[in-house]
Amino acid sequence: MTTVAGRRTGLHPGAQLLGDEAVPAALALCAVDPVAAVLATARLEPAAVDGLARTGNELWGYAEDGVLLAVCLVSANLVPVAPGLDRRTRARALAGMAELAARRPRIYSSLVGPAELVLDLWQELGSGRAAARDVRADQPSMVIDSPPLVAPDPSVRRSRSAELDVVLPACVRMFTEEVGYSPMAGGGASYTSRVRGLIAAGRSLVRVESDTGAPRVVFKAELAAVGLGVAQVQGVWVTPDRRSTGLSEPGMAAVVQIAQREVAPVVSLYANAYNTRALASYVAVGFRQVGTYATIQL
Repeated sequence: MTTVAGRRTGLHPGAQLLGDEAVPAALALCAVDPVAAVLATARLEPAAVDGLARTGNELWGYAEDGVLLAVCLVSANLVPVAPGLDRRTRARALAGMAELAARRPRIYSSLVGPAELVLDLWQELGSGRAAARDVRADQPSMVIDSPPLVAPDPSVRRSRSAELDVVLPACVRMFTEEVGYSPMAGGGASYTSRVRGLIAAGRSLVRVESDTGAPRVVFKAELAAVGLGVAQVQGVWVTPDRRSTGLSEPGMAAVVQIAQREVAPVVSLYANAYNTRALASYVAVGFRQVGTYATIQL
């Protein structure tokens, strides 16, 4: 058997819960396709330093002949990574992961990642195990690794630590529009902490205006997942009364410029295929499609 990324680990055959010692091999799998795997990499790189338990993640793996062939990063999301496998091997790996999932308590609320892996794993899990609230099977995965084609908006900048009360409402509105419910239900402490963390890490980007009196966010985006030289943009949003006024493309160009200059040379994102206006905007900035993601909300 050809070893994926050259990582022979000595793991026993089949699907299994992995420990910290397997994180380097998992990262080697992610490095085969860093754009497709960035959601997992963003969690695994900190785990390589601090350990899986301290970072709040589980790592599942599937091995044959002592070679790690596939992993699932498990936290709030279940993110499968299985690059370069033929169809039969991939099917065995996902079936093994589903069997392992049946024996583990479910800590994830969604499946997200490359569409062929997410959709096949969802079939293996079965609707009796986890009923889907929403299935988004066609989400173009796009990248830009050259300067943006549009002049960046000079007013887009990193959020400041004192601006949480300005940034958080915009994040809540974006999330509610996209997902269909407010992330503040039940108090919202976890979501507030996430937004605060993105601001502290310099990965929350905004354009703030005071055109209505008090400061408000009129454009925002986050570099929500960063790993192996890839920064994935999430949470792109323009306030409703400023849509179709020319904010989105220069705003995204500024996000790309800041990310490439200070965070990672490759910038990626994924969006729903039906959101043709957003996709056209990303193409105008210079993004190109390199794959397809899928998201299943449970």
